[in-house]
Amino acid sequence: MTTKPSALGHLKVLDLSRVLAGPWCTQMLADLGADVVKVERPGAGDDTRHWGPPFLKDADGNDTTQATYFTACNRNKRSITIDMAQPEGQALIRQMAAQSDILVENFKVGGLKAYGLDYESLQALNPRLIYCSVTGFGQDGPYAERAGYDLMIQAMTGMMSITGRADDVPGGGPLRVGVALTDLFTGCYATSAILAALEVRNRTGAGQHIDMALLDVGMAILANQAAGFLNTGKVPQRQGNSHPSLAPYQDFPTQDGSMLLAIGNDGQFARFCEAAGKPEWAADLRYASNTLRVKNRETLIPAMEAVTRTRTTADWVALLEDKAVPCGPINHIGQAFDDAQVLARGLKVNQPVAPVVYAQSAIKTIATVASPLRLTATPPVLRNAPPMLGEHTDEVLAGLGLDGAAIARLKSAGVV
Repeated sequence: MTTKPSALGHLKVLDLSRVLAGPWCTQMLADLGADVVKVERPGAGDDTRHWGPPFLKDADGNDTTQATYFTACNRNKRSITIDMAQPEGQALIRQMAAQSDILVENFKVGGLKAYGLDYESLQALNPRLIYCSVTGFGQDGPYAERAGYDLMIQAMTGMMSITGRADDVPGGGPLRVGVALTDLFTGCYATSAILAALEVRNRTGAGQHIDMALLDVGMAILANQAAGFLNTGKVPQRQGNSHPSLAPYQDFPTQDGSMLLAIGNDGQFARFCEAAGKPEWAADLRYASNTLRVKNRETLIPAMEAVTRTRTTADWVALLEDKAVPCGPINHIGQAFDDAQVLARGLKVNQPVAPVVYAQSAIKTIATVASPLRLTATPPVLRNAPPMLGEHTDEVLAGLGLDGAAIARLKSAGVV
């Protein structure tokens, strides 16, 4: 927790998104202090509440019915359940939108128009509203109406074609990245676009519509691989953990496992060679520059592997640490969270579940990964653990001016 002012504490966000890309964006805004109200389906909620195993544990260490997936991207939000298929539900969301600064949704193109919750309808109610739509393929084009999921986008954009080992080695073939990378980057890009739109609104007083597409982001994050293709016409290929433009920049076997060397310049290579007892490599004309090392990696890498196998991973890390040669272990996630630097940065946070919801859940605390955004004057805030379904329904409705009787009537009608 922090007593410092938050960066976005003056903003209200209406979150109509679910799964990962949209919620990742709104969690970033929430971590920066925005009041994010997440609208969920009564009785079911966000799909990721059920995407398990793994599930959260209760105080006795037993599985609950709450999937851990949901907790990755819904911290610091308030949850309200509303049936938007009912006119009264639609009216409640419109009332919330009229009081919001930002709305994030990831329905299919045109999906909210039938409910009067599309950009044009809500912009007429609130001209200052910044309305961010997240879809698989964008608001136009021949694929606009298709549903899009991260795995499909990784396949379509070529990301899987450059991830994994080459076809001619054991285990070769295209692979997905180990997390939904396109969703996560889309959430980050959406946050950047929203912050840009806020700056425009500060000057003009007007909101705008933001069209975020997983496909667009998936193509953008091909980065240097896309740049190489676009400017040479050469299609990049899978090559495991080695790098197409740097060498040596990959995993190496050690006496007790593997390590990672990320040598990015000639000085680092020379210092590695000296430490490894092979100064002649740095003097070898075949390896005198990075370009030459890439060209001659077929002879360099096997020679290096013979040497790296003579020490343990810890020995190599210790040997190279004070020589400015990037070297480290290849951790599993448990080892990563036990790492001294991860611990020092406080990257695991435990949040208590609000006592008011203990009757609904035996979960007492939820662990999440700390925000990586480190602002000295307005740091991220920790207010709410990822909410139980509908945890804040009464609170949010009361904020809209509804009294207890009105809220009870909406509940009995199944609107909330």
